Amino acid sequence: MSQPLPEQGALSGLVVLDLSRILAGPTCTQILGDLGAEVIKIERPGRGDDTRGWGPPFLKDGSGKETSESAYYLSSNRNKASVAIDLASKDGQNLIADLAAKADILVENFKVGDLKRRGLDYETLKQRNAELIYCSISGFGQTGPYAHRAGYDFLIQGMGGIMSLTGFEDEEGGTETKCGVGIADVMCGMYAAVSILSALNHRNKSGEGQYIDISLLDAQVSWLINQGAGYLVSGDIPGRLGNGHPTIVPYETFPAADKSFILAVGNDTQFRKFCEVAGSPQLADDPLYAKNADRVRNRKQLVPLIRRLTIDKTAAEWITLLESEGVPCGPVNDLKQVFDDPQVQSRNMRITLPHPLSGELDLIGSPINLEKTPVTYKKAPPLLGADTADVLTRHLGLTASDISELAEKGILDLGVLTREEGHKNT
Repeated sequence: MSQPLPEQGALSGLVVLDLSRILAGPTCTQILGDLGAEVIKIERPGRGDDTRGWGPPFLKDGSGKETSESAYYLSSNRNKASVAIDLASKDGQNLIADLAAKADILVENFKVGDLKRRGLDYETLKQRNAELIYCSISGFGQTGPYAHRAGYDFLIQGMGGIMSLTGFEDEEGGTETKCGVGIADVMCGMYAAVSILSALNHRNKSGEGQYIDISLLDAQVSWLINQGAGYLVSGDIPGRLGNGHPTIVPYETFPAADKSFILAVGNDTQFRKFCEVAGSPQLADDPLYAKNADRVRNRKQLVPLIRRLTIDKTAAEWITLLESEGVPCGPVNDLKQVFDDPQVQSRNMRITLPHPLSGELDLIGSPINLEKTPVTYKKAPPLLGADTADVLTRHLGLTASDISELAEKGILDLGVLTREEGHKNT
């Protein structure tokens, strides 16, 4: 039997009961796990987190065959233990309630009211554990006219306004576009993690837990930031600007002789330096472009002028020349270039963990760098049910006989997978 994970990290000693799936909740609990908490991920027997099947790509084993582990699932479930319990059964509900009685934090993203019908809502569980911090993540929150609706990242990006700001203008053949990753989910997970840490600090002072209500739509609206504030201040509905910035010019991609590069001029001094490097110092003296506010008002005249200048050199040449003058600029990297970048590598943003099916697994590292209590990577995302017996024995004191009986009833999935059994059925 495996032993408890060693206590290390800022959140070591805390137990997180993770009843979430997909991306927002798992992002939150992975952050907590990276910071040292023990995260117990509850999954459905035989199926698990929905994202396990969201592929390809799937992780390949040592012989190059696809396994059952999707890259999507692997992206947000490291540092967790997988416990497969049938939540629809009374016995399963009782087991989860028993785990919640011993947990510090519970994170869930069921539809509003689903867990209350199962006796796993905050009001019920806090009767046994007054210190429990219970975080509900939903599409639209626990209140309001949309509370009953299911929420998905793509839907929230549309409803929350970010799609109306993303994409090129109509006259350039553009249309509203979602972000290339599930950023509404990820940001919601981050807000949830911040909320949980705040509740922990309150509990440290008061001894009491509390309920947290986080929604994808609220989180999405909150990170409209300057564009949202701009609308509230002016009443003007902003449009799409492609790679341009609403209040800084020039601040977008420009064509070079071989490919595009990014020019990110943040002030008037940088603009003058760019004009000098480009051989057109007169642009910096032109009253239409001398100040940033002027450049913003006259972007439709200025940007084409700059594009005619940048086409004469390669992207690498521009980056070398401009960096030497302190003008912010850079390449537009694909993902291979990102993970090959020496800065990314030096910051340990690509990590390797052992994995029972593939031998080892590369994942994205955490951006959190704490001097005294650094993040730790204790284990790769677990196979379905791999930790069921261990967790129930350590936390609830169940015997091998108890566990076998529950497994025979279909209440538990013990996750006994060989390398061959981990392969996808074809």
